[in-house]
Amino acid sequence: MKTALLFGSSGLVGGHLLNELIQNDNYNKIKLFVRSVPEISNPKIEIIKTDFNNLKNHKEDIKGDDCFFCIGTTKQNSPNKNEYRRVELEVPKQVAQIAKSNSVNSFFFVSSGYADSKSSGDYLKFKGEVEEELKRLDFSKLGIMRPSFILGDRKEKRVGERIGIFLFKLLSPLLLGPLKKMRPIHSKTVAKAMTRAANENLEKNIFESNEIDELLK
Repeated sequence: MKTALLFGSSGLVGGHLLNELIQNDNYNKIKLFVRSVPEISNPKIEIIKTDFNNLKNHKEDIKGDDCFFCIGTTKQNSPNKNEYRRVELEVPKQVAQIAKSNSVNSFFFVSSGYADSKSSGDYLKFKGEVEEELKRLDFSKLGIMRPSFILGDRKEKRVGERIGIFLFKLLSPLLLGPLKKMRPIHSKTVAKAMTRAANENLEKNIFESNEIDELLK
């Protein structure tokens, strides 16, 4: 039986991932690292109210077998450039570093299609830099998910993103070959794939959007 560490359980992917972990018999404990205590009750769950500005204070809590990181933000929600950088870059890197120092075996990260540390845009650049740090830390098992547009019921409505998703859903049948990785994918599919990657021996550790989908076929 294993202990899962889950960061971002209130998000689009994280919410589905929490349900997957609860239902998975390989886990007898799920540690939820949260800013505010959620209204959820399950014997597997341990809620850890977390000060994300002082993660070093939670070093003794970040112990377990599989760490799942699904936290993300937007520039609309984090207009301050320093705060955006902290959430998208510094927090995931620090969580991973603490997890590694505590001998956590596996780390699974929701990145993005076209993540690249040399990108001119902050979003793809920060995702790429986190990916590089995860590879450097050399976890026994690493799963980097690179979804394209993520489908699902969002708490906030992003008009531009909704238009993009609509267009890409229409174009999906035409996205072939190297363009397959641009196909939209449902948040529940990403969550299921992360759980499978954590509990099976897979030959690769980076999964583009279409490869995430293929994991479940």
